[in-house]
Amino acid sequence: MDKIINKIAQVIYDKKGSNITALDVSGYSTICDCILIAEGNVDRHVIAIANAIQDELRAEGFRPHRVEGLSVGDWVVLDYSQIIIHLFMPGLRDIYQLEKLWSFATIYDLKIEVAV
Repeated sequence: MDKIINKIAQVIYDKKGSNITALDVSGYSTICDCILIAEGNVDRHVIAIANAIQDELRAEGFRPHRVEGLSVGDWVVLDYSQIIIHLFMPGLRDIYQLEKLWSFATIYDLKIEVAV
């Protein structure tokens, strides 16, 4: 699963997403094993990141069980069963503070390739 989590994080980074955090909630949640949270700059950017993630994971054979928020773009949720991805516009992420909700979770050490 680490490989897919890192692939998602890389797609977000490559699409100029920011504040990428992945939380291991496997020992605490029956819903999923990982929650990945990131930000886009504006609604269209959030939607573009979500579409890029779906395209990349579709190529790997994964399809989301549920997608919410693509019509508005301020908060998009991609549910891949074991991994749930939350993409926010910056102000909205601050309001909902999902990291505080899962403050006891372990933070993944993401391996993102940065171009120099």
